[in-house]
Amino acid sequence: MSFPSRFFAVERLGGKFGPNPRWSNKDMDPVLPKDRTWTSLNYVAYWVSDALSPASWQLASSMIAIGLSWGQATAAIAVGHIIIALVITLNGTTGARLHVAFPVLNRSSFGFWFSYFSVVSRVVLAMFWFGIQTFTGSECVYQMLKAIWPSVANIPNRLPLDAKITTVGMMCYALYWIIQFPFLLISPQKIRYLFAVKAVIVPIAMLSMLIWAMVKAPPSVSLTPFTATVGGSTAAWAWLAALNSALGFYSTLSVNIPDFTRYAKSERAQFVQLAIIPVAFTLIGFSGIAVTSAGNVLYGEILWDPLRLIDRWDNRAAAFFASFSFLIAVLGTNVSANSLSAANDMTVLFPSFINIRRGQIICAFLGGWALCPWQILASAPGFLTFMSGYTVFIGPFAAIMVVDYWLVHKGNVNVPAMYDPRGIYRYWKGVNLRAFVAIVVSVTPNLPGLIHSINPTVDVGNASYLFNISWLFGFFTAAAVYWILSILFPATDTFMDKPVLAYENDQSVVQAVEEVSLNSGKDSAEKEKHGTGV
Repeated sequence: MSFPSRFFAVERLGGKFGPNPRWSNKDMDPVLPKDRTWTSLNYVAYWVSDALSPASWQLASSMIAIGLSWGQATAAIAVGHIIIALVITLNGTTGARLHVAFPVLNRSSFGFWFSYFSVVSRVVLAMFWFGIQTFTGSECVYQMLKAIWPSVANIPNRLPLDAKITTVGMMCYALYWIIQFPFLLISPQKIRYLFAVKAVIVPIAMLSMLIWAMVKAPPSVSLTPFTATVGGSTAAWAWLAALNSALGFYSTLSVNIPDFTRYAKSERAQFVQLAIIPVAFTLIGFSGIAVTSAGNVLYGEILWDPLRLIDRWDNRAAAFFASFSFLIAVLGTNVSANSLSAANDMTVLFPSFINIRRGQIICAFLGGWALCPWQILASAPGFLTFMSGYTVFIGPFAAIMVVDYWLVHKGNVNVPAMYDPRGIYRYWKGVNLRAFVAIVVSVTPNLPGLIHSINPTVDVGNASYLFNISWLFGFFTAAAVYWILSILFPATDTFMDKPVLAYENDQSVVQAVEEVSLNSGKDSAEKEKHGTGV
């Protein structure tokens, strides 16, 4: 009767962190020194990998749609990513110092139990976005097949209309899901090699497309349609809305970047994010504008989706290579921003049964199939707007983490206590009321604007303007409220003269943990040999 428990149980580190093994597992524990393998080049490749995606390519489209010029849109992208790079590096430094993932680190500022609010919401959003990105990948597969076998476009549809997907579409979706699946089994320490490969292949394709655009339709001609159509205060609000879009684009990683920086070889290794994030995203944003404008001149239609542009090409070899590069781009982004993030969060929700690998597998099946992303894309634009608008929460989350670590505790936190539900980060019944109030004060004013964005028929008056700067408002409001409350009502039990880390000050602990891991590995191998374990 105990077989299912043994079959699914994750290898533990002997309950080193937390009052008992229930609160931790190997992937959830602080990263051992030998496993800190990410260098500055790996972080460059990581962000180049994330920037080089169809979504980044289309980032400026919404900005130009509200009346901004191509120059104003490019400036909004640059400024937004400079700001978000600063926040990412601040929270990334915390991860690099403490070597713990976001869902564990979050307990020190939110409280042990209140931290689950951000963790659960992140899991759900990550799985939805995983499915949507997988659908984008399937469109890359379609263009590749079409380049090899043009008649694939003529395969008859055998699925009903209410399926919201065609036979060819389902075939391409299944193919991409199968292609993507093995990459979900790679450990976070080794997935950096995928980002390195993507950082070589994809820039070649995008640079080729940019050169093609410059030759076929010079910017002096092609960029003319993308001039500003608004002025005065309307233009100012439009630019702020564009800035907010740029900030919200990768705002989730401003919160869970410790999931990756905990693997840094040194704290300084991830400082490169300050430079690479704004440079990479600004260049890709401008490339998307230039190539789209060239497509408008050549085909008489504004095609912000690069795959729709590729669909117009007669050169099948070029179409295949470009589609393949975008497939690699989507693959890297989906693993880094969605499946790995969801998996890290799941390890905290069920540490006895889920490690990072199993979490990614669960995300692949639930996000990839159970949520039917093709149905969402076809019939739920309001839900997609809600997911995009969820940045009204992400900004405050990031602000509280930054203020708590850098200003309130000044870096003096207790890592082992983050694994103890009855430790110093319990606050009041597991809730840090300062964080709770900061979130309520910073999020509530933005909710009417969020409702209006989902359903424009709901009149919310001038509240819609505030929603246009929701990330900026939420971040700075939450930061101010949390800091003031922490000064007026300090959580003195959490204050220390120096940080308490997991391993650095006790090399005997490292040796003990490594010995336990080695013995567990031998035990697991012995059980597998005799058919008693997995």
